[in-house]
Amino acid sequence: MKASHERRCGFGRLPGFWRVAWFAGALAWAAAGGAAPTDPAAAASAAAAAPSSAVRADGDKPTAPAATLRLLNREVITLRAELAGASPEVRVERALERLRGLPDSAIDTPLKVIPFTLGEARGVQFLLGDQLLFSVLRGDVDAESGQSFDELVRQTRVRAEEVRQAWHQSQDRALLLRGLLGVVAAAGVLALMIWLVYRGGRRLVDWLEAVRDRLAANNTHVDWREFLARLAARTVQLVQWFVLLLMGYVWLRFVLGSFVVSAPIADQLGGWLWRKLAWVGQGLLEGLPGLASIVIVLTVTRAIVDVLGYFFDAIQKGRLKVPMMHPETIAATRRIVTLIAWGLGVAVAYPFLPGASSEAFKGLSVLFGLMLTLGSTGIATQAMSGLVVVYARALRRGDFVQVNGVEGVVTEVASLATKIVNIRNEEITIPNSVLISNPIHNFSKLSGQQGTLVSTRVTIGYDAPWRQVQALLVGAAVRTPGVRADPAPFVYQRALSDFYVEYELFASIDRPLERVPILSALHGHIQDLFNEHGVQIMSPHFLSQPESPVVVPRSFWHAPPAAPDSSANGPGR
Repeated sequence: MKASHERRCGFGRLPGFWRVAWFAGALAWAAAGGAAPTDPAAAASAAAAAPSSAVRADGDKPTAPAATLRLLNREVITLRAELAGASPEVRVERALERLRGLPDSAIDTPLKVIPFTLGEARGVQFLLGDQLLFSVLRGDVDAESGQSFDELVRQTRVRAEEVRQAWHQSQDRALLLRGLLGVVAAAGVLALMIWLVYRGGRRLVDWLEAVRDRLAANNTHVDWREFLARLAARTVQLVQWFVLLLMGYVWLRFVLGSFVVSAPIADQLGGWLWRKLAWVGQGLLEGLPGLASIVIVLTVTRAIVDVLGYFFDAIQKGRLKVPMMHPETIAATRRIVTLIAWGLGVAVAYPFLPGASSEAFKGLSVLFGLMLTLGSTGIATQAMSGLVVVYARALRRGDFVQVNGVEGVVTEVASLATKIVNIRNEEITIPNSVLISNPIHNFSKLSGQQGTLVSTRVTIGYDAPWRQVQALLVGAAVRTPGVRADPAPFVYQRALSDFYVEYELFASIDRPLERVPILSALHGHIQDLFNEHGVQIMSPHFLSQPESPVVVPRSFWHAPPAAPDSSANGPGR
């Protein structure tokens, strides 16, 4: 029965075109590399193989890369030795040429193995009937596998018979039709599964995005479920694509396994997937101790940072007094200590990170180090300047200052720059290096509970009683909105010039940002009061000596609104 089947479906009954087509297909797969063999002893391919310089026991010494003979995507043998000057690759090409030149009836002839000797080369020849296929030398044995020459010959014979059996099966039209029907059915199932996965994933993503939008519509506070919904939506999309790729992979393996010629490729695809999954699983298992160590180190670091944060909060709120620590510098000190703590924690945890000792991690470390070296010079300068500003306590948030011609209220003292809002409601950013290289005029630093001092100067001629002038200036300050009654405004006589006396009025305000509007209102009230009492603000300049001395008669020394006992300058007088 077997013999009749072979005669009915044998190689000799088919036209020469089909025989050449099948062998050409096998040669094309071999030339393209086919699929990577899974047998460690046959890892070499016809395209490239690691040369071996080991000297054989019989004197054969391979001088060229090994080459593998494949038929119908099945590995027959890997040739490693030279024969009569022909390299293993040439031997494989000659074997394929002989197979293409076989007559139609040769495929059904018995397979013979005959010993031979050619010079120093010894081995066996594989024949189909009287037609030579290829030779196997003792030098073709892989020395590292521990396989003997007789075992290699038996293995090659078994594989050759498998190729001949696969050839007969590939000519069976019933098997071919069954494989085509299976491929069509698998394609239909794949299309249905793709549609179901896509539709199901799309509906789930739409639902999650609707939940996200509903949570994001609440503007009163941030709901963390919104971020979870966003993460879940993206995760569903990734899983959806992974499932689609996996179904395509399974379908491709099924299609390749439905035909005798491509069945070995399907087996290799399945083995590749399982090897990759095993590799990933093994990596996860090997990385678990390191990941657990990282979690422990980071947890301990977080606990230490929390304790330090509680300590600094207590100092900042005044519940704890520590020498050389001031509330103004606590925020910066807390950031520095927290950064150092996390830096030490990451340094301790880094060696436990899977792959930390790999060349990729080392390359990234060198790259980041180079980037920091080249780009951190200016940043380091600004950061150190920021520390000087903070620890010198030159200014803080809410102070009214004047720096480098900029006058306004400090809104932020950061590590790299300080932000000031001026009277025009403009936010001005001053780098900390510029800040420490210029004088800082802080109008709020020493105000304490008395507010911020503002001052203005006027020059009045000697014919106006100084007591009256002082009383007019103080009265103008009292009338001005925004000027504090306590402490009371006061006046100093700053200079006795040639033609006039220079007076300076000092007053306290609570809103430093409104310093300019308050000064403007104060100037208006000064003009009104001086006009009401007939005191000339314009300072006189004489072109010639007046006929009578420019003095104030004693009867006018206490002219209104001066108090009768007003006889000296100073705060509160």
